[in-house]
Amino acid sequence: MANTKQVKDYIRTIPDFPHEGILFRDVTTLFLDPHGFRMAIDQMLAPYPGTDIDKVAGLEARGFILGGAIAHQLSKGFVPIRKKGKLPGKTIEQAYQLEYGEAVMELHDDSLQPGEKVLLVDDLLATGGTAEAGIKLMEQLGAEVIGCAFIIDLPELGGRKKLESLGMDVKVLCEFEGA
Repeated sequence: MANTKQVKDYIRTIPDFPHEGILFRDVTTLFLDPHGFRMAIDQMLAPYPGTDIDKVAGLEARGFILGGAIAHQLSKGFVPIRKKGKLPGKTIEQAYQLEYGEAVMELHDDSLQPGEKVLLVDDLLATGGTAEAGIKLMEQLGAEVIGCAFIIDLPELGGRKKLESLGMDVKVLCEFEGA
């Protein structure tokens, strides 16, 4: 019998994590299942057949898992975009707003060349702040972000609209209501 599960069916919800009132969308259960994980990677790649992609960039930390698998599938290099202080060597940085305060993302200053076309990936799109910081970092190095691919969108938090207002093509596999 064929597997009729969708990507969303592999994602578990954990209430009150990391804070009371939050419904945490946990993709580790998707990653654990070989059929679910393969389905997610294939679906994240589906909008880009024949697209000129030079590198795949992933946002810390679950974006590394997805980005590594997608880069492997495309036979392209992988670019990690990390939280401040995690990358050795010379970096550039971009601050972004959190619910309470500010955080900083970093990128090696030699990870991308001007004109390279990059696909940005992560597991979840919420407010879009982390993705926006990653986009700005890549653009600082002269790269062109050709698209942003996520497993989950939380539309009520407005991240997709934020990225689209920057001119980004945003693809998501599923949506969940609520924060």
